[in-house]
Amino acid sequence: MRTSLLPPLLSILLACGPACAAPAEHRELEATLYAPFQATAAQRTFTLSFDYPGIERAGIVRWRVELVRPNGRVALRWRGQTRLAGSTVSVALPWSGRIGRAPAPPGIYQVRMHAALRGEEQEAVTQGWEIAVGVPPAPRMPRFDALPSALTTPSAAPAPGALPYTVYLGNLHSQTNHSDGGAEVSDCKGAQSPLSAPHGPDAAYAFARKQGLDILVASEHNHMYDGFEGSAADADPAKAKALYQAGLASADGFSRAHPGFLALYGMEWGVINKGGHLNIFNSRELLGWETNARGELLADTRTPRGDYAALYTLMRERGWVGQFNHPAQTGQFVVNGVPLAYTPDGDEVMALCEVVNSTAFSTSLTETETRRSHFEAACNRLLEAGYHLAFSTNQDNHCANWGASYTNRTGVLIPAGTKLSQDSFVEALRARRVFATMDKGSLLVLTANGRMMGERFRNQGPLTLVANFAGSAGKAVAAVAIMEGVPGRNGQVSQLSDSATTSFTPAPGEHFYYARITQDDGNVLWSAPVWVTQE
Repeated sequence: MRTSLLPPLLSILLACGPACAAPAEHRELEATLYAPFQATAAQRTFTLSFDYPGIERAGIVRWRVELVRPNGRVALRWRGQTRLAGSTVSVALPWSGRIGRAPAPPGIYQVRMHAALRGEEQEAVTQGWEIAVGVPPAPRMPRFDALPSALTTPSAAPAPGALPYTVYLGNLHSQTNHSDGGAEVSDCKGAQSPLSAPHGPDAAYAFARKQGLDILVASEHNHMYDGFEGSAADADPAKAKALYQAGLASADGFSRAHPGFLALYGMEWGVINKGGHLNIFNSRELLGWETNARGELLADTRTPRGDYAALYTLMRERGWVGQFNHPAQTGQFVVNGVPLAYTPDGDEVMALCEVVNSTAFSTSLTETETRRSHFEAACNRLLEAGYHLAFSTNQDNHCANWGASYTNRTGVLIPAGTKLSQDSFVEALRARRVFATMDKGSLLVLTANGRMMGERFRNQGPLTLVANFAGSAGKAVAAVAIMEGVPGRNGQVSQLSDSATTSFTPAPGEHFYYARITQDDGNVLWSAPVWVTQE
């Protein structure tokens, strides 16, 4: 379903005319790196893509790319600069497959990119992806049988054997014409003027369901419900609040009409510039800070812009659950001057961190988008700050291709026999029973002494971590990484092991562990962590 009739309320709001300027909400450097994991010959080409939506004048992107050996040492460096002036620019960077005069030895290497717009170096973007050189040895994987598909709902992936859960695959971050999304793919050039595009939530849910998703969240920008990115002097608060309620009703109705599919409606709260976006999945109230010329709040509940500590406290009081969206390492989610800052209330309510997104303005309808952004370093900083977060991967769709830009999905584990609903979804998020996969046919579950990922427990003696992987047909594991960190240390997450089954005795104190698996096609999966207090 690609069309929908606009409700009368939305039709009125669309009549804002030229005053509805294109959103500046996404005015930041988008820099992505595509590094083919395998190469049919020794040579391969890395692709750098740069965009800056709404850039007002031409700028220069300075970039650096490094090829890192399996032992962590930099083998090669490339540097350059690229002019950026209003549209996406790509740079092809060929590599011969050699280091110096000799072919690069077999192994799993990393390609890292660092890019910044001149004059905005403090907002630099760093991306990194693994590649296979030659034929590195494949890691040994534990046996991991899937339950028969007959035991699951028709649209859900098989749950892992011997674990009483069903896996549901979702895209937990997208927009429709209730904010700056919903454009027809053929006309979609970026973010839309708020409330101006043809496709709303009903069209999004129908499209995602047809695409094979089990869950779609329409997460609309909370400050666009008056039809403007900023405050409109003559905005009608009643219309803004009614539009949010219409979105909730749309999701509720679609879920009732299509059992086995969960349509959710919520908001993406905040702004990018000196802010940070986060999703709130289960609020029946529209939150905001904007007022019209009469001082009337254009939302149900006032939440001061940029005050994340206060927002976390409100979320905890209301029982809401959230996700950090495409987090940057600088300038976002600031509390008391500290970016990515920990608060106890924030730890209680923030359940997910986006680790990978396909580009928000992808027009792919074939799940082949190569522009993807990587946020594991920022998510790790949040984990090291003390947050208890599972990883998610979403598409942030602004065009009418919900779930179709790439094969990435967020996997949510619901107890077997429990109906997929907003309540069971929120309960799974609170338990951190979630994994992120770039391959919709693969799943990853970490266990620790038999306990499920997402759990927090005390341990004495040895600890055995097992990365349980079930892959798409014909897909194998190329690399395993068991990662280790210390909550509250504000240090660096490091690799503990490259084995799928790892037994050891942790040092006394607090720890978290998660698994990252790279398939032989380059797609990556992340488990949720476990949090262990070693006695």
